[in-house]
Amino acid sequence: MSLHAHVGCRVGDLDLDVSLDVGDGEVVAVLGPNGAGKTTLLRAIAGLQPLRAGRIRLHGETLEDPAAGVCRPAAQRGVGVVFQDHLLFPHLSVRDNVAFGLRSRGAGKAQARAAAAAWLERTGLAGHANVKPGALSGGQAQRVALARAIACDPALLLLDEPMAALDVETRQSVRRELHRHLDAFTGPCVLVTHEPLEAIALADRLLILEGGRVVQEGPAAEVARRPRSDWVARLVGVNLYRGVAAGHEVSLPDGSRLVSAESGEGEVFAVVHPRAVAIYSEQPHGSPRNTWQGTVRVIDLRGDHVRVHVDGPPPIVAQVTPAGLADLSLTEGAPAWVSVKATEVDLFPG
Repeated sequence: MSLHAHVGCRVGDLDLDVSLDVGDGEVVAVLGPNGAGKTTLLRAIAGLQPLRAGRIRLHGETLEDPAAGVCRPAAQRGVGVVFQDHLLFPHLSVRDNVAFGLRSRGAGKAQARAAAAAWLERTGLAGHANVKPGALSGGQAQRVALARAIACDPALLLLDEPMAALDVETRQSVRRELHRHLDAFTGPCVLVTHEPLEAIALADRLLILEGGRVVQEGPAAEVARRPRSDWVARLVGVNLYRGVAAGHEVSLPDGSRLVSAESGEGEVFAVVHPRAVAIYSEQPHGSPRNTWQGTVRVIDLRGDHVRVHVDGPPPIVAQVTPAGLADLSLTEGAPAWVSVKATEVDLFPG
């Protein structure tokens, strides 16, 4: 891998211990709840947060290794960084902001300005070359920050919530712009984000952090199909249970059980998509293998569908249409019955 980072550091109550490998031309998105260590990981790789333990290597060169007494300064790591709040120099013009990285690496003023002008042309900001950052919109400022990071031809690109401060419409246009540049970028890239859509649209692989540790990593489709924590399950919108399987039956910690068409043994995860959950106002007839009564806790309207949260045991979320909900006449606090076919309970090792 072009980037190998084993990052061990402590910031306040956060004890971060993460290993990350990224290949040339690969984009890895780092997701996790607030306080998981996402930004600290990025700052450590960039050289803005010292390591307590571990090692960072880029293209075979050691950038930092506390045990060996190696710590290359941030400005000498060949890293381009884009932060969510732009961090443009307010006293410099847009063109000189983009040229700054080139100038700091030894390029002459005329050469750096010419390269900056070319990047502003590519990002549709040529007409703003002589203005100060304060005159830009949020989307324009973020495109300037991106141009500044890429213009100096970095060996590694780090993006920290690059679209978090943008409105929805601007975020879409900047995402398209970013996608185009990442397709052309030949080095490794690490993207920190809290938006699953952003991660799926831009990244080749996901890495999930919780409490300073990696809890799951892999392609987006695999993470969505087999979440390994409650946070990931909520992120991808599925019901996740952990229990002990004995053949087709899974015993859950709350004393309830699920029956699956699949067979398993020992600790397993069981996943049920909300679309596979049938919900009723009265006890259903027929022979679904998983049927139980609960209480409607939350009814969440989401455009063309409704997510109904039912307290268990076990608790579960069902997805229905607005018309279906109206037919059921369910309200928050009302009793409800749910059922799930055994074929809709997916098992994988825990």
